[in-house]
Amino acid sequence: MPNHKDEIEKLSTAMKEAKSKRAYERYQAIYLHLQGYKKGEIATIIGRSKKTIYNYIHAYAQRGLDGLEMKYSPGAPRRLSPDEEKELAWIIEHQLPVDVGFEAKYNWTLAIIAELIQQKWGPAYTPRGTSNILHRLGLSYTKPTYTLANADEEKQKEFVEITFPEVKKNC
Repeated sequence: MPNHKDEIEKLSTAMKEAKSKRAYERYQAIYLHLQGYKKGEIATIIGRSKKTIYNYIHAYAQRGLDGLEMKYSPGAPRRLSPDEEKELAWIIEHQLPVDVGFEAKYNWTLAIIAELIQQKWGPAYTPRGTSNILHRLGLSYTKPTYTLANADEEKQKEFVEITFPEVKKNC
């Protein structure tokens, strides 16, 4: 293998300055490649597939260190189809949980939406994953607030301006 002393030094510096584990891993893969290790050996050392190592080497060959820079990672593939997501949005917008089989539940919560998804389509979601789906669908999750339909505005104003500040002072 030809001497790649300059490249090896640049990669060694890049590994020391790497800001993330993934960036370090990419530089390390090329560093090992330039040292003469085979793709399979590199894959075993850093815990990635041979295809991933090939992609790193190819990116480096095409663009040098710039080819190894981290780009946006799209994450895991969606577990609901676009049609299933549309149906979910429709259900949330037009029905209450009680309408789709959740006893005595009148407000959508992330937990109820996650359970609906699992019952109807199979995938299990965490509350954060459920929130991400809602965001992607243009929906937002907010806790419901209640207002009294026949509330006396004067009494409310008196409470907010006088009673509550007094109670707060004494606590």
